[in-house]
Amino acid sequence: MPKRLIPRSHLTNRQLGQIIDFFVLEIPASKTAKTVGVNRHSVERVYHHLRTTIAIACEKESPLGGDVEVDESYFGGKRKGERGRQVVSKVPVFGLLKRSGKVYTRIVQDVSRSTLQKIIRTKVVPDSIIYSDSFSSYDGLVLDGFKHYRINHSHEFARGKHNHINGIENFWGYAKTRLRRYHGIPRKQFYLYLKEMEFRFNNRKEPNLGELLRRTLKLTKAKLD
Repeated sequence: MPKRLIPRSHLTNRQLGQIIDFFVLEIPASKTAKTVGVNRHSVERVYHHLRTTIAIACEKESPLGGDVEVDESYFGGKRKGERGRQVVSKVPVFGLLKRSGKVYTRIVQDVSRSTLQKIIRTKVVPDSIIYSDSFSSYDGLVLDGFKHYRINHSHEFARGKHNHINGIENFWGYAKTRLRRYHGIPRKQFYLYLKEMEFRFNNRKEPNLGELLRRTLKLTKAKLD
């Protein structure tokens, strides 16, 4: 008897394979359930398991090195009158992107210097080159052994061919555009959806994302809730 794609699932491997393929295509759970012929809640459980598996895999990625862009962004609703970096109704997310490589994201409580630079020290290889905007939380990165270039968008778009943070800004646009399709995500689930966007973005050139996800399932120990 073949090993179950997802341990403890009551669904057959054929059904699980179909659900994985529909997940890759970003088909809603309700429509997937009708097509596969199973209960919607069963599909939602599998979708949740896939996102959990993806999140675990993303957190295991090696530190970034070389040319690394850093930036913060905010996700979610916005109340009338809220402006600037500190927006109460939004979720602050810090992102790091290795040029011609992968992105890594972290939900943060705040965008203070201590918070952001702790993540940089943890996720970026020493002696790397950091590119950021002029936000004061990035002050002092050279003291940690990084070479640091800033982009001041209020005065210039970018100075020089390499002095920009276009890559991480491209990811923000990619993630927000795709997440809008869900018409609102519960805050307690947002982390899993964010990591799904990270995984999709990092593997957007992968010719068969479904097969990659199947391999990730085999390598990642995540229990089906």
